[in-house]
Amino acid sequence: MFEWILNYWPYVFTVVTSALSLWAAIHAVLWKRDVRSALGWAGLIILSPGVGAVLYFLFGINRVRRKAMALRATREKFRLSLSAFTTPVEQIEKKFQPEGEALRQIATAISCVVNRPLLGGNQIEILENGEEAFPAMLEAIRQAQHSVTLVSYIFSYDALGRAFVDELALAVQRGVAVRVLIDAVGVRYHFPSVYRVLKKRGVPASLFIPIHHISVFNLRTHRKICVVDGEVGFTGGMNIRLNHVLSAPSALPTADVHFRLVGPVVGQLQEVFAEDWLFSTGESLQGDRWFRPLRVFGDVICRGIADGPDETSHALAWALQAAISSAKKRVRIVTPYFLPDMALATALGVAATRGIEIDIIIPGKSNLRLVQWASVAQLWQVVSFGCRVWVTSPPFDHAKLMTVDGQWSLIGSTNWDPRSLRLNFEFNCEAYDAYFTEKLDALIEERLARARRLNLDELSARPLPVKVRDGLARLVSPYL
Repeated sequence: MFEWILNYWPYVFTVVTSALSLWAAIHAVLWKRDVRSALGWAGLIILSPGVGAVLYFLFGINRVRRKAMALRATREKFRLSLSAFTTPVEQIEKKFQPEGEALRQIATAISCVVNRPLLGGNQIEILENGEEAFPAMLEAIRQAQHSVTLVSYIFSYDALGRAFVDELALAVQRGVAVRVLIDAVGVRYHFPSVYRVLKKRGVPASLFIPIHHISVFNLRTHRKICVVDGEVGFTGGMNIRLNHVLSAPSALPTADVHFRLVGPVVGQLQEVFAEDWLFSTGESLQGDRWFRPLRVFGDVICRGIADGPDETSHALAWALQAAISSAKKRVRIVTPYFLPDMALATALGVAATRGIEIDIIIPGKSNLRLVQWASVAQLWQVVSFGCRVWVTSPPFDHAKLMTVDGQWSLIGSTNWDPRSLRLNFEFNCEAYDAYFTEKLDALIEERLARARRLNLDELSARPLPVKVRDGLARLVSPYL
């Protein structure tokens, strides 16, 4: 046998490496969406037999989505019967004339990737910073009679976190069904862990993807959802953390915007929480305690958009591109982290060149230095085509807002970066309403009034070492 191996191993090795290379090249051609990526990998595999196939197996295959889909493949899909509140996209075109056609285009495009209907009859209240958001949430929990569900990326056990723990524990003592879901990484932002405290206080709580799951460590829930009695919902960008209360002492005061929702769309918030809770604990939340009969409270047309690496398409990226490409007058964006991929950067540039006013508002000083460097390195891609980029002074602005033509808006947890758009589990709401969008535009106007415009000359004038530093940071932007 040993002699046979010595005589024939070169032939065996050649056959094996050729077969692996052929498989890898075919896989790259079939599954790589970007032509340049497919061509590059196929060329490397063919020109470097064996080595190219191994490199492709290690770095070329997108395992993030595969692992996420496999991890959550058995999850139950919660879908309420909401036909009584469903708004056909044709009705949007009629209601919002003369902008109706553009809004119908946005709604139609998003409907192709989001398996949830547009719902009329909603009301949205803007809650600025922790001074408005947290008292409203705590009061809602205090008044709860049936159920409270809460999911957050960060839930710190600081003075604010203790107030939430107290109200949740008291709700449990009153007989209210409470469920709290915290990201397993986000819960470690503060010691001691609020998760252990909740368990000790008798509050049913769970962690989203415990960190011992190394292969899926990078998949985090970034959602911020709270639903009380199945009727009142809160969502937006705020974690449960004292630094969002600007009047409280903090090393990093953080401005943000949260929202209180009532109406049929709250059912969609609860659907998303129920799916995440089932995935994390195996417990199915069913019945009137969790899903109360829904009522009309206003006239805002809304839809919840849940996105994550387990979905077949990147719903949020599609929604952003649909809104940008359909805009007729202006697009306004507020985001703490601006690292758009080539498709989004191109969409913004094309919109600007066809005369659409594009305003992008970012913090002048980020809480994540590496992210800021990477962001600056690619701002020229949008500034050079006429997009206006504005930087705000402290406090650090963590808000995530987008409005189009004064009629459509997007609120929620998603940042304009690869982590939010590719890796995280996120939740946002789109809203079709002139009055609500006008109020969001007013918040954006306030930011513009105290912001400084960043121009191409300033970006070009950076010293070479700074440009190199920023460029190197940009290379790792997909992982930031």
